[in-house]
Amino acid sequence: MGDKNVIESGDEAEALRGFTNKLLRDLRALEMLLERKAFDTGVRRIGAEQECFLVDRAWRPAAAVLQVIEKMKDPHYVTEVAQFNLEMNLDPLEFTGTCLRRMEDQLLQLLVKARAAAHATGNEICLIGILPTARKGDLGLENMTPNPRYFALNRAMTKLRGTDYEIRLKGIDEINVKHDSVMVEACNTSFQVHFQVAPDEFAKYYNLAQVIAAPTLAAATNSLLLFGRRLWHETRIALFQQSVDTRATAHDMREVSPRVDFGRQWVRRSVVELFQEAISRYRVLIAGPTDEDPIELVESGKAPQLRALRLHNGTVYRWNRACYGISDNGKPHLRIENRVLPSGPTPLDEMANAAFWYGLMLGLGRQVEDVTKHMSFDDAKGNFFAAARNGLGAHLTWFDGQSVQARDLILEKLLPAAWEGLRSAKIDAADIERYLGVIQERVKEAQTGSRWALKSFAALADKGTPGERLNAITAAAVSRQWENTPVARWPLARIEEGGGWRNNYVKVEQFMTTDFVTVQETDGLDLAANLMVWERIRHVPVEDGEHRLVGLVSYRALLRALAAGAAEGRHVGDIPVSEVMRRDPVCVTPETPSLKAIEILRKSDFGSLPVVKDGRLVGVITARNFLQIAAELLEQKLKE
Repeated sequence: MGDKNVIESGDEAEALRGFTNKLLRDLRALEMLLERKAFDTGVRRIGAEQECFLVDRAWRPAAAVLQVIEKMKDPHYVTEVAQFNLEMNLDPLEFTGTCLRRMEDQLLQLLVKARAAAHATGNEICLIGILPTARKGDLGLENMTPNPRYFALNRAMTKLRGTDYEIRLKGIDEINVKHDSVMVEACNTSFQVHFQVAPDEFAKYYNLAQVIAAPTLAAATNSLLLFGRRLWHETRIALFQQSVDTRATAHDMREVSPRVDFGRQWVRRSVVELFQEAISRYRVLIAGPTDEDPIELVESGKAPQLRALRLHNGTVYRWNRACYGISDNGKPHLRIENRVLPSGPTPLDEMANAAFWYGLMLGLGRQVEDVTKHMSFDDAKGNFFAAARNGLGAHLTWFDGQSVQARDLILEKLLPAAWEGLRSAKIDAADIERYLGVIQERVKEAQTGSRWALKSFAALADKGTPGERLNAITAAAVSRQWENTPVARWPLARIEEGGGWRNNYVKVEQFMTTDFVTVQETDGLDLAANLMVWERIRHVPVEDGEHRLVGLVSYRALLRALAAGAAEGRHVGDIPVSEVMRRDPVCVTPETPSLKAIEILRKSDFGSLPVVKDGRLVGVITARNFLQIAAELLEQKLKE
């Protein structure tokens, strides 16, 4: 995502036509390389990319990546789409011996260095698939990293979609929000692992990667909470697809593939099929400089960079992605990039996830020559989304139609296969025991990062405000991940770990009520009266059919109307809300500082403030909210 050499976005038709021509030449050059057997073979290499969040002292996203990277001055660190995201690229290693331990050592070194730089800016590093404390207000373009490519991609994708992005998900809770840019993508971070394969084995191992995506994800989920809602065990899967979905709603009767996709079918022959599909099914969004002639280079015995093909491939987000690169020996190579695994919960858990995946690639590859003869593609795809929704509790359709729970499949069949796969690569026996032991304990205890978050959320249900609970879970996750104790052994989050009131009442959105009742201006006044009695409130917001705030009904206005109606002989049900509501009431936004909201409330003759975002009613704060806060703070002070 970090290539700065971008010409322009999708509205420059001439540049994109020229780029497409270069893209087709790159594809032809790739075919020539395959025909000439020019690829690096006979060696297996692995690699990884670590994504993480930067958070401030209040556990909220911190837009500080440029300052952090500047302090490190190390090419291993690069930006991502948001200024509160950071990526670290690990060096490739030959897959044998102590490679896993050496990868973990480098990962820890990079994380420690990044954490020191974050601390120097007053911030912290957090490894988690979705940051629980992230809010929609953090996703404005002002927090996009100032890299031309990100803005070009956003313009191109938004233009292609033609309307706002919609995020609709349902788990224990439900979410239905709109956003006007691809910045929602920044809510996701992952631990991406790479596996080098020879061209003649690419189809076998790519299909295998598709099959094992479900069980490896089920064992690794760490993305439960989004905007305070408990959704999928790996909400990141659905969120990423919806956050960059360029399909216009006008195409809902036509089969159009999303840019984030599991795929449509098995690979039958070679990697070329995936690149052909990427060109044929996904519009070119951005163009970049490609000054080489790839065909001429191939004919002269040299390896081309294939910059156009790689750039376009970088805008097609397959969960298992084919990658082309050039090895240190100057020969081209092919890799399978696993984008399924989330960031966190700890570096050790991440390395265990990677070891499990690498082991399954080789172990099942030794057991089954062609997985497509034992499983339909639709079952592999269905398994993947079942694992994302339900984690270890997912029911999967395994080889030859066998129905099995993910937890049982992993313990009974897949861990032994992964063990054998790692052993066949001559991976150090102590390392196999270390990493697969982490997976075994996690699955036996049924405690992934998501299950820990879910149990912590439940344990905190009657403690603090919603913001305090999310802060506590985030703070506890950060504290435990730096201890590098596997998530299977984590104690539940405690409310005091979130840092107390100072971190939780800074802005209105941290304590506003989001579960409230409303009326419309055409409703009868008796409905408003009953709502006040049932809900024990003194103000009812009035909204229209699109949730736009149009007024506010107070208890005093209601009493005056009842008295006037009685004098005139009018039944309360015949009096419309529009006659008594105050139009255009004073309101605040979720980002309004709490002290400012208190000041407004003091000056207002209402005891309630509607909270509005983009013209729509999203919350309510009342004098009672502040009374509860004051009571909590007083209790804390009296206990000191």
